[in-house]
Amino acid sequence: METEQTRPASPAHSRVREPRSALTTAAVRVPQVTAAFWIVKVLSTGMGEASSDFLAHRFGPVPAAAIGVVVLLVPLVVQLRGRRYRPWAYWTAVSAVAVTGTMAADGLHVELGLAYPVTSALYAVVLAAVLALWYASERTLSIHSITTTRRELFYWATVSSTFALGTAVGDLTAGPLHLGYLDSGLVFAGIIAVPALAHRFLGLNAIFAFWFAYVITRPLGASFADWLDMPRSSHGVGLGDGPVALAGLVLVGCGIAVVAAAHRRTVTARQD
Repeated sequence: METEQTRPASPAHSRVREPRSALTTAAVRVPQVTAAFWIVKVLSTGMGEASSDFLAHRFGPVPAAAIGVVVLLVPLVVQLRGRRYRPWAYWTAVSAVAVTGTMAADGLHVELGLAYPVTSALYAVVLAAVLALWYASERTLSIHSITTTRRELFYWATVSSTFALGTAVGDLTAGPLHLGYLDSGLVFAGIIAVPALAHRFLGLNAIFAFWFAYVITRPLGASFADWLDMPRSSHGVGLGDGPVALAGLVLVGCGIAVVAAAHRRTVTARQD
């Protein structure tokens, strides 16, 4: 769905396409967008929601936030030290962002008392600002252009912003808008199909379609995780955040193993 060609980082050449040789020799540091990409992404959002709730309930908001920072920094540093896409490093970093993104959104609501419409609007502004700075610096928002550390830093800042925004929006629909967790999940399951269909049949810009869908994966996965987690008195299934977080970790791990195996086969085929 996201197909824009790469442009060079230098502003002086921002309107000139990179030569084909540059595109083929520079290793892209993030995965191609496939069905497996979206499946693992949604699983990571559900896991992140349940894991964040479990840590907050078990240790309290402040210690949980400290744990979240460590959980985020270690895999993110490992990912940034690489020079090409490595499935386990990349998806572990995404999973870590899923946990801390939830904490960031919940922290503004629980600790500072900001209403969900306010936190949703705030993180929408943050996301727009990150994307604007990224484009002003690199003249592209294409994930196919993530071949330098600076572009990857913009990428992860955007990913973190989408997680926080998606969390706030999901809480908004489930709470103040009174949809509940299951209905919110079903609504977002319908919404996430919109950018793909609009891109395919109406010519919606590929980059806009990608990032729109990327934001929606967060409330989609988190809504179903909350539905499984929350007690029946809150219209949930009542499994608890611990079991849901554990199940999410297992599913994410299996998903990463599948995409890692597929990546190895692709690399081997190219070498042959």
